[in-house]
Amino acid sequence: MIVRVYPASRRTSVGGRYGSSEPPVLVVRVAAPATDGKANDAVLASLAAAFNVPRRNARLVSGARNRTKVVEVEGADSEQLTGLIAATEA
Repeated sequence: MIVRVYPASRRTSVGGRYGSSEPPVLVVRVAAPATDGKANDAVLASLAAAFNVPRRNARLVSGARNRTKVVEVEGADSEQLTGLIAATEA
């Protein structure tokens, strides 16, 4: 899946769609700063929690130094992904 990361956010959240391109891009906000890989670790932990899988099932495929990343979450449910993308931030 493709995610758009907003590091150093006020709070950590997973949900929403970035842009209108296809395939859809999931928005992930993390409180961790984008230094020393802290934001990447927080993104993977947040995605694992959102999909109710162990942290070890989430892996960064590409984009370690970019805001747009390709992430693999083993055991992720496609219906859950669709729901997260459709979610709007409250």
